Amino acid sequence: MAIPFFKEMRIGGYLLKQKMLGRKRYPLVLMLEPLFRCNLACVGCGKIDYPDAILNRRMTAQECWDAADECGAPMVAIPGGEPLIHKEIGEIVRGLVERKKFVSLCTNALLLEKKLDLFTPSPYLFFSVHLDGLKDHHDKAVSQKGVFDRAVSAIKAAKARGFTVNVNATIFDGHPAEEIAKFLDLTVELGVGVSMSPGYAYERAPDQEHFLNRTKTKKLFRDVFAMGKGKKWNFMHSGLFLDFLAGNQEYECTPWGMPARNIFGWQKPCYLLGEGYAKTFKELMDTTDWETYGTGKYEKCADCMAHCGYEPTAATAALNNPLKAMWVSLRGIKTSGPMAPEIDMSKQRPAQYIFSEQVQKKLSEIRKDEAAAAQEKAARKASTAA
Repeated sequence: MAIPFFKEMRIGGYLLKQKMLGRKRYPLVLMLEPLFRCNLACVGCGKIDYPDAILNRRMTAQECWDAADECGAPMVAIPGGEPLIHKEIGEIVRGLVERKKFVSLCTNALLLEKKLDLFTPSPYLFFSVHLDGLKDHHDKAVSQKGVFDRAVSAIKAAKARGFTVNVNATIFDGHPAEEIAKFLDLTVELGVGVSMSPGYAYERAPDQEHFLNRTKTKKLFRDVFAMGKGKKWNFMHSGLFLDFLAGNQEYECTPWGMPARNIFGWQKPCYLLGEGYAKTFKELMDTTDWETYGTGKYEKCADCMAHCGYEPTAATAALNNPLKAMWVSLRGIKTSGPMAPEIDMSKQRPAQYIFSEQVQKKLSEIRKDEAAAAQEKAARKASTAA
């Protein structure tokens, strides 16, 4: 299916509309996390370190659809946790596709073959399978042997059923450029597109020693892209974002470009940082102090070059300067010579650590809800007995 062009046309039209309306801040992709529970425990993940009472919570299908309507972004990415664990995931995706949202269902693929019958091939639906590299590297990254083989098998099964499949890779320090290049060759053999992003340094991730800093990120991606000259790697990124990864663009992040909605509410300020929550999307946009976040402004953002903050920046840059975007597309990614100046880090504010506070607040809400439900159940039982 000729989906990328169709998708790019729709999203390009959306961006053009925002520009014509003069909107300064608008969402590009809704990051919808209907649950945090996962069937893997990856060492670089900072999303699953919650008590069971929170891991057992799910957004309802209606809450997911309401979030998509409220946000208005043309694309919805569903990470998690592992979304295929959610019992209503088929219904959730079906409702989003009916709303003509481009849906990227992000999965580790352990359950994908088993659950393919829940979905129908559509130009609006993509499976984004988590693969961090070749077999040994990926299985080590997810702390479980055999996951790579099952993911590749699921990719082939989904493609055979007519679904569009991409893979997404998180890149950490110590991953040799040569191996990343071989992994990208594999994606060509599999016939899938690929998105890559340096791992964000989650404060709760079990492994804190292998997150890339900005200098290492730029050097690594330059080395990888240099090995890709003449090859047909199919990146699911804009050329300017790839140019940014290679150190050729100086961008500030766009934290509102990919807002996150999960069981806590609308996450401030972005998918990666949980610094508080808003009840509505409007409240998120109106009450978040956006100017206090980003590289050079906040310590937790210092080394971030992740796609969720910078792909929206690159998309806006392409809209404002199409000739530059076209030139990068024609020339390819520059892999030698001076890099763009780095952002000044001398005035960034210190990190604040409020994870435990947020968890305790949510646990109190859960206990209150459970007590109310128990009282209601007891009242119904008493009424029936009478």
